[in-house]
Amino acid sequence: MATWTVDPLHSDVQFKVKHLMINTVTGEFTSYNVNVDAAADDFSDAKIAFSADVNSINTKNEMRDGHLKSDDFFNAEKYPAMTFASTSFTKKADGNYSLLGDLTIRDVTKPVTLNVEYGGRMTDFYGNEKAGFEITGTINRKEFGLGWSAVTEAGGIVVSDDVRLMLNVQLQKTA
Repeated sequence: MATWTVDPLHSDVQFKVKHLMINTVTGEFTSYNVNVDAAADDFSDAKIAFSADVNSINTKNEMRDGHLKSDDFFNAEKYPAMTFASTSFTKKADGNYSLLGDLTIRDVTKPVTLNVEYGGRMTDFYGNEKAGFEITGTINRKEFGLGWSAVTEAGGIVVSDDVRLMLNVQLQKTA
């Protein structure tokens, strides 16, 4: 069994959400952990654990970030971490997997399915074994208690319910 951890210098944990239903706002978590245990070289038996520090949310707007950390959304004071634990990692085709697991935001845990593209393995300049993955999926924020909603005077929705997740993760073999 090999253990892999995230290389934060070569990884991103981002989300995208529609604003006013006319454009997309991108945010990210800058502090997170990913741990993977796998015996198979192609990661087909991987067990994956992820956590993000909700206080590290960054949308390039301090006022919006503060609102997202409030009880209207994440309630970072009471629920400082968002977590994911895999329940299965199934190979669909060469380099493509379906990742199922339990996502917990606030105090709500729901099963989610994510698409994974495995980029392969490589040894870096320092002799460290690395592996790369692109992970995508969509969740409904209201199902996780992120229920704030508003409508403009013209009747437009301010924030969509659907949130697209995009993670580009480079792992480093640690054991």
